[in-house]
Amino acid sequence: MTIVELAKRCGESIATVQHIIVNVGEKIDSEFDPLSIDIAELVAMEIGVNVCRLHSDDGAHVLGRSPVVTVMGHVDHGKTSLLDALRQTSLAAKEAGGITQHLGAFVVGMQSGASITFLDTPGHAAFSAMRARGAAVTDIVVLVVAADDGVMPQTLEAMSHAKAGNVPIVVAINKCDKPDANPERVKVQLAAEGLLLEEMGGDVQVVEVSAINEVGLDKLEDALLLQAELMDLKARVDGPAQAYVVEARLDKGRGPLATAIVKAGTLVCGQHVVVGAEWGRIRSIRDMARKVIAEARPAMPIEIEGLKGLPMAGDDIVVVESEERARMLSEGRKKKFEKDRLTKLEEERPKASEEEEEEDETKPERVEVPLIVKADVQGTVQAVTDAVKNLNSSQVFLKVIHAGVGPVSQSDIDMAQACGACIVGFNVRDPPSSIALAATQAKVKIKLHRVIYHLLEDIGNFIVEKAPGTLETQVAGEAQVLNIFELKGRSKSKGDDVKIAGCRVIDGRVTKSSTLRLLRSGEVVFEGSCASLKREKQDVEAVGKGNDCGLVIKDCFDFQVGDVIQCLVQVNRKPKFVSSESGAVRIEC
Repeated sequence: MTIVELAKRCGESIATVQHIIVNVGEKIDSEFDPLSIDIAELVAMEIGVNVCRLHSDDGAHVLGRSPVVTVMGHVDHGKTSLLDALRQTSLAAKEAGGITQHLGAFVVGMQSGASITFLDTPGHAAFSAMRARGAAVTDIVVLVVAADDGVMPQTLEAMSHAKAGNVPIVVAINKCDKPDANPERVKVQLAAEGLLLEEMGGDVQVVEVSAINEVGLDKLEDALLLQAELMDLKARVDGPAQAYVVEARLDKGRGPLATAIVKAGTLVCGQHVVVGAEWGRIRSIRDMARKVIAEARPAMPIEIEGLKGLPMAGDDIVVVESEERARMLSEGRKKKFEKDRLTKLEEERPKASEEEEEEDETKPERVEVPLIVKADVQGTVQAVTDAVKNLNSSQVFLKVIHAGVGPVSQSDIDMAQACGACIVGFNVRDPPSSIALAATQAKVKIKLHRVIYHLLEDIGNFIVEKAPGTLETQVAGEAQVLNIFELKGRSKSKGDDVKIAGCRVIDGRVTKSSTLRLLRSGEVVFEGSCASLKREKQDVEAVGKGNDCGLVIKDCFDFQVGDVIQCLVQVNRKPKFVSSESGAVRIEC
């Protein structure tokens, strides 16, 4: 792209673009000079324009590649067990609570000699962003549905992710060996949700399998290879690599590690790369068997080492010529990322009108609860942060002040103490005794969990505890007026005439300290405080059901036989934590 063309696309003058290019440190001879893709992106970011890199395959060496298959479906429908059966390992048993909470990638060699790259996604409701990332990088989605359970919320969500990414689906009906399995019912449910199955004249293949008994796996492999053949998958092998970060984590000895899948080109050890807003020089590339390799080709899942910071899951990996160029691009992206973040915060801040402000005065105050989130990998940090934000209610606002990868550290304790935050750790190791002691002394709560269900339940109960609740008026008791007694002609020292209602308590309890409401034919006649409550000439504080009493309501002289007197009390109603069978959680106020 030339300077003139870039200026036109960005809506800026040529002089402004040239000035930015000079500041970046590039020489300009003419405004018709072609710019490299990195400089064009830097200039566009400086102006404030979003940039998307597209690579052309013209003149490149293009070869066929193995398909990238993402396994999706509802929680506990047997996705990981199916993959374990395909690659003869046992990963499901190692996951906390027996449910997948990470995004895993590996290559499975088929009996035919072909290989397929598999991505395993979590099925729990909290990991929606991880499933979206899985769909973004994939060629084929295997939708796993349990034959005994049928179509569930995350099954539908997986279908919508696949449709949004325009990715073909192959349905695997699992657990067909169970006595209550009903594959035909599942097929009808899927057809009702708009999935055109082959048996019904559509193009979506359906395979009945059993992961535990390893039945139907060969049919599933054939279906996947047939779908891949129809798609005629090819990628350029030469030139700079394009790759996509699936997951990122911090390793104690090796620093930031990014799990990625190469989309095109060849990624070579020693190259300078920019990953999102981070940069680095690739120190080593390992395959999923943790073996060091010199280069990575398309559709290979790899782990790269040598980045300066931890990238976000979902970032693109871009290969650049030099360290200087990598550093410049990284700084430019960081600046733009921060600018976008502040703009978003400004937009999210609600601007209340005068009427709303008046209404808000009557509403209970919203309590802000600061949280610090720590998890084992970048993807789970995002999943936990999103899940926590979904628990916000009209009474409690959860504010994540810091989210990071790695175990709970002393700096987290200091930050939590400074702003009164609670630390939430997911899948991280227990802090050493010195940090646990520091947290106890600083009165900082640390909540550590390995299963997402337990984490959300714990945070939900914590919110309920912190919520101020809403004050509600409830009827604590009812009394019926059976007779009326009047005290007339009392001396000035004893006060004015008094009307006493002789009542029988027909429900609950009537207490002297409560407000009393006088009802006649179901309509409110008077409401006021209790001036006197007696039972058998004795002053009492409360009268229970079935007992007779005499009571005086302050400034009320209009009693009639048959009236009902209600005893009203103020009750503080706390919100409730609700979790559905699908794993979705919410706070009900």
